[in-house]
Amino acid sequence: MSLSSQQTREFAEKGHLTVAGVFTDAEMDRATADAQDWAAETLAALPADQRAWYVERGTGDGQLLRKLDNPVAHREVFRALAGKPALTDLVRGIVGAPIKVYFSQIFFKPPGGGGPKPVHQDNYYFGPSSRDGMVTAWIALDDADVENGCLYYGDGTNLGPVYDHIAPEDKPFDLQIPAEKADRHPMTPAPVARGGVSFHHGNTLHQSSDNRSDRWRRACAVHYVNADTVFANPALPYDASLVVDID
Repeated sequence: MSLSSQQTREFAEKGHLTVAGVFTDAEMDRATADAQDWAAETLAALPADQRAWYVERGTGDGQLLRKLDNPVAHREVFRALAGKPALTDLVRGIVGAPIKVYFSQIFFKPPGGGGPKPVHQDNYYFGPSSRDGMVTAWIALDDADVENGCLYYGDGTNLGPVYDHIAPEDKPFDLQIPAEKADRHPMTPAPVARGGVSFHHGNTLHQSSDNRSDRWRRACAVHYVNADTVFANPALPYDASLVVDID
């Protein structure tokens, strides 16, 4: 699987691209089962001082995770997803080769309670040494649509600057672009079916809404960089010992 010339142009112009059918239903079944097992293990052992970072608010008993970090480094199932040639060939078409996974996340967004993620840019979070050297591959573990909280993108914002971000006092992990700047950029939904991948440039403004459905909206975000790119000026700490070489 490789990018067509049209897909390459679309990514360059819009800053994002959705590709369907990268993974099979069986691969998504294994991934979601492993994610739920890992979530249960993690929640049972989660220290009190980390609950604000990882536990989803507004879900009643507070026993659902919002996210987990570095599944590609810690879980064999997700390492296999990140290294699948159907995905990595597409990644190389965007950032070049060789590639490595610098960071990864699982987002759970449970039914009826998964909260929104405000407008932000990955290049602010990660501070890569090259503005074009990183791409995020957002793997849809479930169907993602407007009702259950799919991503929204600001088309063409990949061509603009990285804005300063702020965070609410009680959510230091929730770095976001101030509303007066974010509101200048219309956001359009990018639904993606289970097993598809939504790619976005590190400068592209994006957000997700809350999950208003009775369905899960789980996803795995894999942040790839090329060989010449590192997280040189990150806004949050990242452990370089967990970087996974693909090539």
